[in-house]
Amino acid sequence: MTEYSFGLGPIRPPSEAYSLLIRVTINCPWNRCKFCHIYKGEKFQLRSVEEIKQDITTAKAIQDKIKEISWKSGYGGSVEEMAGATLTNPPNEAFFNVALWLYAGGTSAFLQDANTLIMRTNELVEVIKFLKQTLPTITRVTSYGRSKTAAKKKLEELIQLQQAGLSRLHIGLESGYDPLLQYMDKGVTATDHIVGGKKIVESGISLCEYVVLGLGGKEMWREHAIETAKVLTQIDADFIRVRTLTIKQGMPLYDEIENGNFTRATDEEIVEEERLLIEHLDCHSYFVSDHITNLLQEVEGKLPEDKEKMLASIAKFQSLSPEERANFRVGRRVGIYTDLDDLYDWRKYSTVEQAIKKLSHDGNQVDEETIYTLMKRFI
Repeated sequence: MTEYSFGLGPIRPPSEAYSLLIRVTINCPWNRCKFCHIYKGEKFQLRSVEEIKQDITTAKAIQDKIKEISWKSGYGGSVEEMAGATLTNPPNEAFFNVALWLYAGGTSAFLQDANTLIMRTNELVEVIKFLKQTLPTITRVTSYGRSKTAAKKKLEELIQLQQAGLSRLHIGLESGYDPLLQYMDKGVTATDHIVGGKKIVESGISLCEYVVLGLGGKEMWREHAIETAKVLTQIDADFIRVRTLTIKQGMPLYDEIENGNFTRATDEEIVEEERLLIEHLDCHSYFVSDHITNLLQEVEGKLPEDKEKMLASIAKFQSLSPEERANFRVGRRVGIYTDLDDLYDWRKYSTVEQAIKKLSHDGNQVDEETIYTLMKRFI
């Protein structure tokens, strides 16, 4: 089935796990951020509209093939059932993606890679319209974008994209503190974030802004939290999604740590940073912690009404004994705990205690480097 294949990009947001993936651009046009390793060493490429349309046509051919197999296999044309069966042994990655998309209902698509907004607006509009015409079950189209690119677009262009069917943009805000943005070589300023974000909101496209907890390290954590909250308050996006800084070889920031230019914050310091961030937010966004790198995934809610509930979850962690906090940190990092209440499951707690004995040098305490190493598995 080699004719049933098309190229896929390396990443998509967790919230787009069941979306059809269509690669509109290849790699990242900026590709200098110190905390990112995804596209390093790769050249950015714009794809032609015709190339993209061919991939969409191929996705439809895979959909039709799954439906055909469904009839032949006795599933009575049930695409969802056949797609589920196909997931166990797909012929290639593209086939798997289409099958997963169909299994989940076939209603959402995500345009890859890092910044599809960089395309000419009329071409991106053409792609979105063709996608929805070719696969009419799609009711939701989302993509990554950069604040600076959005800021440079005319409002009328963003409205055109919204009217064509672009439902949501995922933007890596990371921080609202200019010295930190400059140090991380993000290529944007707080003003760029605000202008681009507010323009997206005004266009009617749903906006999700991403913040990296711990990005300021031990040196700039307080300014990172407060200034980021100020920027997010002005943008008032639909969603604020947090990720915790995780570093591995291949990132320029890894070398900065090795050279002593950047000092990573601990989990407990990052929790305090998150508390400060939430305290200073004055907006109407959903605060979402949907990533395994976050220590307290339960810190979620709608602002402003759930602010106190979120702060209470942080206070609950901070009020634990040092031994309980240490146990929870390890439990999260080895994948045993989901939320703080898991501490009171004695089976899980005992399992984590055994893990601590194995991971620690003295049998009692797991050092920070081990915690950082455990986190690398998740990126």
